[in-house]
Amino acid sequence: MQPLQIVVIGGGAAGFFGAIACANANPYARVILLEASRQPLAKVRISGGGRCNVTHACFEPAALVANYPRGGKALRGAFSRFQAKDTISWFANHGVPLKKEADGRMFPVTDSSETIVQCLMNAAEEMDIELRTGTPVVSVKRLPSTQHSHFDSAQCTALETQNSALKTQFEVYLKSGETLKCDRLLLATGSNPIGYKIVQEFGHQIEPPVPSLFTFNIADPNLRALSGVSMNPVRLRLSVPQQPTLEQMGPLLITHWGVSGPAVLKLSAWGARILSDNRYQATLTINWLPDLSQEEVREKIVAVKNEWGRKAIALHRGIDLPHRLWQYLINRVDINTEMRWAEISNKTLNLLVQEISQGKYLINGKGVFKEEFVTCGGVSLKEVNFKTMESKLITDLYFAGEILDIDGITGGFNFQSAWTTAYLAGLAMAEN
Repeated sequence: MQPLQIVVIGGGAAGFFGAIACANANPYARVILLEASRQPLAKVRISGGGRCNVTHACFEPAALVANYPRGGKALRGAFSRFQAKDTISWFANHGVPLKKEADGRMFPVTDSSETIVQCLMNAAEEMDIELRTGTPVVSVKRLPSTQHSHFDSAQCTALETQNSALKTQFEVYLKSGETLKCDRLLLATGSNPIGYKIVQEFGHQIEPPVPSLFTFNIADPNLRALSGVSMNPVRLRLSVPQQPTLEQMGPLLITHWGVSGPAVLKLSAWGARILSDNRYQATLTINWLPDLSQEEVREKIVAVKNEWGRKAIALHRGIDLPHRLWQYLINRVDINTEMRWAEISNKTLNLLVQEISQGKYLINGKGVFKEEFVTCGGVSLKEVNFKTMESKLITDLYFAGEILDIDGITGGFNFQSAWTTAYLAGLAMAEN
C-alpha cells in the first residue's frame, strides 16, 4: 500500500509545525515541505527583535481568545485542544525551555530566535520530512477533474458530506516545471498572494488582506523631535468618523515618524480594518497620565502654581512627565518657556490640564512594525472546520497560520495561533 502523500506549502512557523505534527502522528506518511525562498522560517528569525516571542503565558482558552481582534471565537475550541501550555511543553520536550517575562511574553531562555529555528529544523529532519527551499509553487489542481468551485456558505455542509466519500488528490505545480501529487495538502503560506490565489481558485472566500500591528504617523515635527521619549502607561483613544471609538492602555514610544509602542500596536490591530477603510486618517487622543483623573491633574498643577509662582513653568512641572515631553505639552497650549507660574491664567491652566489628559493628534498614515508584521484578513473562517483545520469546501485541503482570517495583538499571540492551527491540521492530515 502506498504511503500517505502530504504536501505542505509554506516553510514558516505554521508550515513546519504542521509538517512535524503530521509526520510524528503518522511515521509512514511521506511529508514534503515546500518553501519559496532560500531561507525557511525567516519571520521566526526576526521576531521579537531576534529573540522570538514564541507564545504568551495565558493558559485559559477563554482569556487567550480575548487577544485576537479577528478569529477569537473560532479559536476557542482549538485552544482547548492545543494552547500556550502545550506549546511550552512541546518546545521543552525538544530541548528548548521557554521563560516568561514580566508582561507575559515567553521567549527561549537563550534569548535567540535561532534556537527556535534550529529546533524546528532538527525536528523536521528527525521526522524525515523532505524540506525543499527555493521551490515556489505556481498553482494547485484537484484530482479527480470533477472540481467543485465557488460555493456559497450555505452549500458548505452538504458539499462536505458529498466530498467525504471521494478520494481526493492534488497536483502541485512548481515554478521549476515539476509536478507533485499528494493525497492531502496544507496551505501555510501566510500573507503570500499565491496562497490566496490557490484557495480562491478552489472557491474559498478571502477577507481582503490589510496590515495589522503597525505604528502611527503624526505630522508634527515638534512631537517627532522627542524621538526616544517613552511613557508607561498612557491611555489611547482612536476616533474615526461613523465608527466606534477604540481604546488601549499601555506603554507608548515617541519616534521620528510619530508614535509606536505596545499600546499603539494593540490599537492598530483592533482598528486595522477601520483604519484601512479610512486611508489611515484618524484622530488619536492621548491621556499621558491615565492613573490620575483630570481633576487630580488639575489639583497638582494648581498646587505647583501656588507654591512656585515665581518659577519658570518650563522648569518646574510638579507632575510625573519627562522634561522634554512637558516642554512640548506647554508649547501646545501656547505657554512660552520663559513664562512663570504666576503669569498663567485659569483659562490657560484648563487648556494645559486638557492637553495632558486628552490631547488630540492627527494620524496621517501608518508605519511598519518590521519585527512582527501581521496581516488582517485571509481565508473566511466560516469555510473552515476548526476541529481539523480542513476546508469545508474541498476535502483533504487544510489551512494553518496567517493565511486564515486570524490575527492577534503583539505579545506572542500570532505565533500561538500558528502553532495551534498547524498542530490540529497536522494531526488531522495524518489519519489514514
